Amino acid sequence: MSIFVDIEKTLGNFRLKVAFEAGNETLALLGASGSGKSMTLKCIAGIETPDRGRIVVDDVVLFDSEKHIDLTPQQRHTGLMFQNYALFPNMTVLQNIRAGANREPDKKKREAAVAAVMDSFGRMPLAGHLPSQLSGGQQQRTALARILVSNPRILLLDEPFSALDNHLRFRLEQEVRQTIAEFGKTVLLVSHDRDDSIAVVNSGTIDAFGTKAEVFRNPQTRMGAMLTGCKNISAMKVLDSTHIRAVDWDMRLEVLGIPEGVSAAGIRMHDIRSGQGKNGFRCRVAGEIENPFSYTVMLQANPSAAPIGWEMNKELWQSLRAEEVEICLPPEALLLLKDETKEVMK
Repeated sequence: MSIFVDIEKTLGNFRLKVAFEAGNETLALLGASGSGKSMTLKCIAGIETPDRGRIVVDDVVLFDSEKHIDLTPQQRHTGLMFQNYALFPNMTVLQNIRAGANREPDKKKREAAVAAVMDSFGRMPLAGHLPSQLSGGQQQRTALARILVSNPRILLLDEPFSALDNHLRFRLEQEVRQTIAEFGKTVLLVSHDRDDSIAVVNSGTIDAFGTKAEVFRNPQTRMGAMLTGCKNISAMKVLDSTHIRAVDWDMRLEVLGIPEGVSAAGIRMHDIRSGQGKNGFRCRVAGEIENPFSYTVMLQANPSAAPIGWEMNKELWQSLRAEEVEICLPPEALLLLKDETKEVMK
């Protein structure tokens, strides 16, 4: 299974322009609210129509503006699960799942598929319940069962955990991950988690694309760095071909190279090192935050500089704790980032 997407769509001042490919894998779309993640899924499912471009799933052309191909949502055979699950409120669990199987013309095969998925998702005891009588987790399982009973070409999940309480989220995430693994086809997942493959969506375009390791190492933009969890970001000035000044932190830093167009520097809190070395500084401790399994220590190169956060295990900080500490920012750990300003989707 595979998907190819290269589309554009304009809505007012917002322009969606995304291009990516994925194989038999789970691809997570990361991005802030209004960046175009959900719109991308809707275009693939046929709920929204791109202005131009091409969408192909498993060698089936779903949309091609040049060839005037635009399959209906039913013809596309995609499985899209909305954030609110979109269950039919006046139908029971059984009736909702049956509605997902209506592509199968043979009644015996249809009922067998419904019974199998009802059993797999533990829906039998709730067969006669309406959606309003279900918990958030039960609604999610029902919505996913309704999608999978149709055996879709591709699974599109739009923030499937956003409507769940925190105490339910972890267990249901594990269940959904197992379901995705058993599905065995391409899955696009709008999520704030970081999966094996990631596309960072920023104001309608993809800033970074690749494996989790690749994107974390080079998120390319300030927004990409923030979305992948980098909390230390400073404006920068280029000093020469191998040195910059991190303006906010008031630090002169050696770097491995300076890509064209970069305007900010970042470093992840766990990449800061203790002791002397390249890009070494003696910093004042401006504060410390105790986390369940670590400390986050806020450091300043001088009293007027913005603090930089350093996260480490509790044992290390307990051995180092002082009013001033020696740290270094390894050149290979520094992120050099573009800082693009774009319109945001309303």
